[in-house]
Amino acid sequence: MEYLVSAEEMRRCDSNTIEKFHVPAVVLMERAALGVVDVIKSRYNEDRGKVLIVAGTGNNGADGIAVGRMLMQEGFQVTFFFAGERARFSELMELQVTIIEAYGWEICTSFPENEYDIIVDAIFGIGLTRTLEGKFKEIVQKINERKAWKISVDMPSGIHTDTGEVMGVAIKADATVTFAYRKLGMILYPGCYYTGKVYTKQIGITEEGFEGKLPHVFCHDEKPAELLPTRRKDGNKGTFGKVLVIAGNKEMSGACVLSAEAAFRTGCGMVRIVTDKENKAILGEKLPEAILGLYETKEELEEQLQKGCEWADCILVGPGCGTGKTTIEKLAFVLEKCDKPLVIDADGLNVISENFGLYNSLKKSIIEKKRAVILTPHIGEFARLSGKSIPEIKASFLQEALSYAEECGCVLVCKDARTVVCKKGEHTYLNTTGNSGMATAGSGDVLAGMITGLLAQKISAFEAAVLGVYLHGMAGDMAALKKNEYTLMAGDLIKQFDCLFSYLEGHNGLEDRVRTRICRS
Repeated sequence: MEYLVSAEEMRRCDSNTIEKFHVPAVVLMERAALGVVDVIKSRYNEDRGKVLIVAGTGNNGADGIAVGRMLMQEGFQVTFFFAGERARFSELMELQVTIIEAYGWEICTSFPENEYDIIVDAIFGIGLTRTLEGKFKEIVQKINERKAWKISVDMPSGIHTDTGEVMGVAIKADATVTFAYRKLGMILYPGCYYTGKVYTKQIGITEEGFEGKLPHVFCHDEKPAELLPTRRKDGNKGTFGKVLVIAGNKEMSGACVLSAEAAFRTGCGMVRIVTDKENKAILGEKLPEAILGLYETKEELEEQLQKGCEWADCILVGPGCGTGKTTIEKLAFVLEKCDKPLVIDADGLNVISENFGLYNSLKKSIIEKKRAVILTPHIGEFARLSGKSIPEIKASFLQEALSYAEECGCVLVCKDARTVVCKKGEHTYLNTTGNSGMATAGSGDVLAGMITGLLAQKISAFEAAVLGVYLHGMAGDMAALKKNEYTLMAGDLIKQFDCLFSYLEGHNGLEDRVRTRICRS
């Protein structure tokens, strides 16, 4: 697990480290500067080029001045430029400037017109909350126009630390060196476009600095083998869970194929599919392992839903169902007449957004039955569910998702370029796996099936959602490496599951796995 911090969380941790653990601020600053210098030297090990330090008036500027001093002492040609007035210098900035003045080094009062090999952006760091205008806007634009390699200290100037929003203009960095923890704005879009390669340097600020009030958002930064549901050696198909998939109308049979196969290949033992009778042939061909609950009339549908709900350990409803009367009936049935853990996706979400009675049934099912419910909307579906516009949601993505999850009582998986998983009382998960090739029809059906397949294996709804999202993105990354992001299709994600799960179990490939088992026998 890796915590992703807001500006306030980082400032609080930094302040506690200084005031309560008595680590001098100047010591942290020197270590931060050394971290930036290490990155620069790793790129310019032999060639000691010309460097421009662009420093703001606060402690980020002081970091930059310390970087310039150390580079000067390493043989680089360094020019210092202050993007602000000395009267506004912080105490540490004044200290760092006093040091370079004592050495007699040059300080420019206007933006230098010379060409540089490296520009160090130390203007704002994590402190920016306003739109850049006037002089600062011009400075950022001038930096971006230069051909120099650009490195930002802690955060590219112009990017909002908490949301990733571009505050008018922003430094387009080639690299960013951040301290202690990555910041939310360098993970969220569009901020992550501006960071370049991110280096996280540990400078003496540790988890103890949060004093028990840990950051609210996290991501995974390791192979989550310990998160996978345990496979009992004496288990059977019932042990690993039974999934009911209610999916696919006459026109969208592929949705139930993708979601049901994804559930199977994520480790559940059995899958039953309730779908239109016209889908019998394709399911028999594509997924003969599944149990089919076929219907043609309303009476047959109710019979199959009753059988399926009694049989299943958990239920998925929505993929490829359409938004007609039949889908409303399916959803009303599973909400009112069943209490099994439930995943609602795609058209199941669309009919809820159009039917206040269904939404009330959903909340009643969660509250009165203490039922685990996972909603998996993409951002357009979430806009319909929440009644907010997409720009409103994007402007405060994490908070909007969490607010809805708390109000509804569900686990919310809100899918966008970065997917977020929220639940009241839990830390928020922000996913960092996946790529643009996954923005294709059927990808969401695969994710819904994966989450439901994990849920069947007796892990919590929040854990199933987080793990499903993480693995889904990893499968997409594997598929993109094997193919490319242009031609990737949803079925390609499922084709990577063999390699993905072998990798997660610590094997390099299927051959190693087979060889190990032969040796043991």
